[in-house]
This record gives sequence, C-alpha cells and structure tokens, in this order.
Amino acid sequence: MSPEIDEDVFIEMTLADHLEELRSRLLKSAVAVMICLVGGIWLSWKVLDAIAASANVTNDQMQVISPTENFVVWMKLILYIAIALAMPVLIYQLMSFLVPGLTRRERRYVLRAVPFVFLMFCAGAAFAFFVLAPRALDFLSTFGMDYFRWDPHASEIIQFYLTLMLGMGLIFELPVVMYALALIGVMNAKRYGRFRKFALILGMVAAAIITPTPDPFNMMMVAIPTYALYEVGILLSRTVRNPLRSQE
Repeated sequence: MSPEIDEDVFIEMTLADHLEELRSRLLKSAVAVMICLVGGIWLSWKVLDAIAASANVTNDQMQVISPTENFVVWMKLILYIAIALAMPVLIYQLMSFLVPGLTRRERRYVLRAVPFVFLMFCAGAAFAFFVLAPRALDFLSTFGMDYFRWDPHASEIIQFYLTLMLGMGLIFELPVVMYALALIGVMNAKRYGRFRKFALILGMVAAAIITPTPDPFNMMMVAIPTYALYEVGILLSRTVRNPLRSQE
C-alpha cells in the first residue's frame, strides 16, 4: 500500500526546475498564440466591420494618416484576437507555473478556477465590445458637432476598444478574486460586507477611469455592474466554510 500523501505539503523545486518549467510554459503559450493567428486573420475583417460601424465614421471607413497605418492596425488586431482566442491556454499555463508554490489541495482549486477566470474575462470584454464602447462612441461622435468634425484615426479607435475591453475584463474578475481570497482565509463574507460603501465609491472611481466619456449614463453602465459583481463576490464567499489556510 502506498503511503498517504499529505495534501497540505508543498512540492519543492530547484531554481533550474523553475527555469525549465518557465521555458516550457512560455513555449506552449507562444505556440498557442501562433495557431490562433489563423483564426485572428479570419475574424479580423468581421471585427473591423463591427468597430467601423459603431464608430460612426464616414462610409464605415476609419481614417489612416500614414502609408503603413492600415496594415499595422490590421496586424495588431489579428494579434489581439489571437491572444484572446488563446486565452484559455495562456491562463492554464500561467496557473500551472504558479501551482508548485501551493499545496496539492490548493492546486486543485486553482486549476478548477481556470475556466471561470476565462469566462468572466470574456463576459467583461464582450460587455465592453457590444454595449459600452458603441454607446461611448455614439456620445463622442455627436458631441459638439457644430464645432468639430468627427474623423478619428483607425489606430486610436482600435486602442479605444482594447482599453475598454481590457478594463472591463479585469473588473469582471472581481468575484473570482474575492472568492479566492475567502478560500485562502484572507477575507470572508462578513468582512466584505463591511466594505460595501467603499466598494461603491471605488466602483464610481473605476467607472470614471475606464469610461472615456464624462456623461453620467455611460459611467453608471460601468459603476452598476462593478458593484453588482462585488455583491456576487460576497455571495460566493459565503459558500466557503473551511478556508484552505487559517487566518493569522
């Protein structure tokens, strides 16, 4: 009979082992992105159509001011899409690199969280792409039309979308982070409840930073989901009965 394995024991690795593990994870991540570049090429034109239509530019054509800007913007967009498509693999490789510093029991929880981390990030990015960015661009393109001509550069519009999608993707990870902190015993639902008023204020601050428009409607479209996600995090934290590590 094999000896019982203590699930609270760390697996030690030498520096050489860590470097070899890092090299392997980076190589696998790079291969995943390279494979997803094919999907990025196919999706890039559809994404450009959707962005140009929501940007309210003339004839749905975004402006370029340098001879290579259109090609560079297209290549960047392909890379962004490829990274998004490869995100499950990238997250898994990152988690797999970090888990040697955890116990076996903690490792199981971390690896199980990978799909939820990916899905929540996708939900936030989709919210920014389909809801927040088009409404923000609609406001910006019609503001001061008697004095300004709306004709932004293609690179600026793409960066605008990327910034919003990244910001909202990270915000949507809030429940997962709150649950993880409760799981390891750093926080709990009762403590989170005490910080509700601060969460509301921080949600408004995040909305002011992420939202590129000063109108209250678009800001509330970020602040309200952010606070709702905080409440979801509290509910998830209440399901944690026995933290993996006792609080000090």
